[in-house]
Amino acid sequence: MLCEAPGRLQGFSDFPGTMKIPWVEPAIFLSAFAMTLTSPLTTQYVYRRIWEETSNYSIAIDSNISQCEKNKSSPIFVLQEEIQKKVSLFNLQMTISGLIPGLVSTFILLSNSDHQGRKLPLVSSSVGTLASSVWLCLLSYFALPYQLLIASAFLSALCGNYTTFFGGCVAYIVDQCKDEKQKTIRIAVLDFLLGVVTGLTGLSSGYFIRELGFEWSFLIISLAVAVNLIYILFFLGNPKKESSSENVPISCCESFKSLFHRTYMLFKNSSGKRQRLLCWLLFTMTTYFFVVIGVSPIFILYELDSPLCWNEVFIGYGSALGSVSFLSSFLGIWLFSYCMDDIHMAFIGIVTTMTGMALTAFARTTLMMLLVRLPFLFTAVPLSVVRSMLSKVVPSTEQGTLFGCIAFLETLGGVAAVSVFNGIYSATVAWYPGFTFLLCAVLLLIPVISLCVVRCTNWNEESYTLLTQEDSRGDAADG
Repeated sequence: MLCEAPGRLQGFSDFPGTMKIPWVEPAIFLSAFAMTLTSPLTTQYVYRRIWEETSNYSIAIDSNISQCEKNKSSPIFVLQEEIQKKVSLFNLQMTISGLIPGLVSTFILLSNSDHQGRKLPLVSSSVGTLASSVWLCLLSYFALPYQLLIASAFLSALCGNYTTFFGGCVAYIVDQCKDEKQKTIRIAVLDFLLGVVTGLTGLSSGYFIRELGFEWSFLIISLAVAVNLIYILFFLGNPKKESSSENVPISCCESFKSLFHRTYMLFKNSSGKRQRLLCWLLFTMTTYFFVVIGVSPIFILYELDSPLCWNEVFIGYGSALGSVSFLSSFLGIWLFSYCMDDIHMAFIGIVTTMTGMALTAFARTTLMMLLVRLPFLFTAVPLSVVRSMLSKVVPSTEQGTLFGCIAFLETLGGVAAVSVFNGIYSATVAWYPGFTFLLCAVLLLIPVISLCVVRCTNWNEESYTLLTQEDSRGDAADG
């Protein structure tokens, strides 16, 4: 058996008398659907509320105000520019409000999942998402002040965000799979599901608003999250793990000390070679994630601006093409895993993404902008592969702590990246809109160099897996 069946685990135990399913992928599917549909709906809902508040008249559901208006003296242009600034500021406030609680809860939940069970972060983040989506239903139905969304974002982040959920799912799979190739493919499947659902849901989000309105759309999201929570609680089994020490009641202060101690020991108890490898791989993943996530929202701004002047239909096509990269990345990992190591697959993904960034900077026609999506076919490969590489050099008892660190860095890096790249784009769009993409191509040299350092250490999957086992035995002997 390549992947073990779920078993009973102390801490967050299974409900008795229910059928246990060892597949976390359905949970990822439903969670990705809810997340992807919530984001554009919330942004457009806030946009319409601010529009009505600023202009004193409502915006039609099927209105299509051009984003390429050149007449700066036009009242519509002035009004639209003011509203866009307000929406951008409000979105930034929502993001910042959930930053600190999201970082803390992500780190705590994923680290504690090593002892309390992998379902703990999945359940907690799903509860927060359900509460947030129900609040959106009430907010839109009763037309409550939209500023209350800031408080909602803060409280929801206390239960964990999407990186918490995704990190828990990756740790769940790592616990199940003992075969290294199967582990890489299963992690790639998660990215594939995320990409497919993101593309299809983003493409259909406009139809949800037009046909159902905001209230029913938010209700559908709430139902999807509720079904997902029921699946996790009653049907998803806990993966088998090495037995841990007995649970002893401790104070909150001692719990936090234990949490940070485990993170410290993740590096302290490792050999020098393993320490360096963990640091370089974490640095590689963080820098690549920073660039890819930071530039993602710039694509839409670039497509809306002259000379492309895309409407919502073409932007939908672009989003759908972007989601193809997750499918192609999954197929690439599946095929490449038979003929090359993980590190070579990561090189391919970073270099092709770098090429796509450079070509995007010079895209001036619709055809060219569609064609430059081709080099992005393997964009998701480095994220999946480096996660797999990290999991192979960390013992099974520390997987939750590892992915807690990864999710912590992704949450912090994601917020910082979006802010930085939006600032760079706004400062350079007047004289050269493609500058941001050229900068991204240059910045992607950093993860390439760090991977070269890893390669120079004679990376070998089998040897590092053996090294991890030896470190684990050494830790047990010291204990």
